[in-house]
Amino acid sequence: MTRLLPTSTAGSLPKPVWLAEPEKLWSPWKLEGEALAESKRDALSLSLAEQQRAGIDIVSDGEQTRQHFVTTFIEHLSGVDFEQRETVTIRNRYEASVPSVVGPVARERPVFVEDALYLRSQTDRPIKWALPGPLTMVDTLYDAHYRSREKLAWEFAAILNEEAKALEAAGVDIIQFDEPAFNVFFDEVNDWGIAALERAIEGLKCETAVHICYGYGIKANTEWKSTLGSEWRQYEEIFPKLRTSGVDLVSLECHNSHVPMDLIELIRGKKVMVGAIDVTTNRIETAEEVAATLREALQFVDPDKLYPCTNCGMAPLPREVAQGKLKALADGAEIVRRDLTGSEPSPVQRKAEETVGAS
Repeated sequence: MTRLLPTSTAGSLPKPVWLAEPEKLWSPWKLEGEALAESKRDALSLSLAEQQRAGIDIVSDGEQTRQHFVTTFIEHLSGVDFEQRETVTIRNRYEASVPSVVGPVARERPVFVEDALYLRSQTDRPIKWALPGPLTMVDTLYDAHYRSREKLAWEFAAILNEEAKALEAAGVDIIQFDEPAFNVFFDEVNDWGIAALERAIEGLKCETAVHICYGYGIKANTEWKSTLGSEWRQYEEIFPKLRTSGVDLVSLECHNSHVPMDLIELIRGKKVMVGAIDVTTNRIETAEEVAATLREALQFVDPDKLYPCTNCGMAPLPREVAQGKLKALADGAEIVRRDLTGSEPSPVQRKAEETVGAS
């Protein structure tokens, strides 16, 4: 991954209409059995083609084979009952009906490895694969067995480590752990959350990342954000300890947020995935807007450590909007690359820029 400012997505991309209801989070599948399995692979191939066409450097599965970034992994584990559901408050801000932990949790077989092998067979670009983080998994369940968030997190960390090692063996280049709960439960994060995350990455030779965002553009999240004031300083609580952790990359939300960019100073030395695309609006950023976010970030992170990405997943957005945002991300990163290297745009790039300027 020697390319300067390699672009990637933070997580999910919209699913095609024939697989699940569009513009809706956690939509049920429209198919069953072998037809569903084949359609998931088709959707994965389509998502990959859209990323490559947009110019994304580090590609992903777009979470095309998952209904939910946490529970799809959990539903493959023993010890969790999806019929025995409870309503709990998750992320300290909204209620959800969640499955119950009813016994010792265990991973009896690989969860995403087959999907990762398929993606690896379809591209020679670097692959990033997302897994839920231990604390966020704990916060998306009702625990009727361990009765301890910390004990359950450590169990999940060991399970995640098994899956991560298998994904690495399948050819995944970066394994990302999604931890939106890190922006909420600061005492738990610092007491045992980061330690559990390090257990999850133990022994991995591929690069590892933690994605910490302010959530999808759903009503509960946007309402919560409106209470956070003119500066969102949640990262300030957790970055100092993350800086000394073994995680290689830290992913944070930047564009159109109230996160002070200078908080990146608190993780100096780490590679930083800078969220330069707002996933809460259908408005497509211009390449120059993306470039402006990246230039601001470069005041606090070295160019070889900056990875432009989206703020969060884009599953609820219209597909054409998500595609436009991916293209803006890639084009914005290219503008800044030329700033840094002094290179001239190619004839194709120059023609595209002239077309945009004339429109």
